[in-house]
Amino acid sequence: MESEAVVVELQRNSKDFAKIVEEIVKLEKKIFPKHESLARSFDEELRKNNTGLLYMMDAHGEVVGYAMYCWPSSLSASITKLAVKASRRRQGHGEALLKAAIQKCRTRNVHRVSLHVDPLRIPAMGLYKKLGFQVDSLIKCYYSPDRDANRMFLDFASS
Repeated sequence: MESEAVVVELQRNSKDFAKIVEEIVKLEKKIFPKHESLARSFDEELRKNNTGLLYMMDAHGEVVGYAMYCWPSSLSASITKLAVKASRRRQGHGEALLKAAIQKCRTRNVHRVSLHVDPLRIPAMGLYKKLGFQVDSLIKCYYSPDRDANRMFLDFASS
């Protein structure tokens, strides 16, 4: 991963908020099929009190990826989106974003972080397993009638 790339938490009062969201929405549209994309409801998602968004910016000010997470209860959190530009994959950006999102969830004192992933997305499955996520169950037709999802979780040790 480039040493100049940094993970930043999106702040609504940031002067670059609109520009960053616009770049993330463009990325969202390129990466996810229309029925899986939050592009149309992105601003609405970000307005939720229990939602956070981290993005990675390179030395040139380009957004190369993002992670969205939420904590619907005091017990659990979810990674709802993790995306990296196609040209910037396999360089550690996704791992850095995921680690940062997990850390943000940890600060909420939740016991478990979960996510859903297409089991055919082998690199994503490998990354999640590398960071300790385990497959909980297969959810048939989760994304579409012909695309399933693995529900995965990461439990934190009680302290």
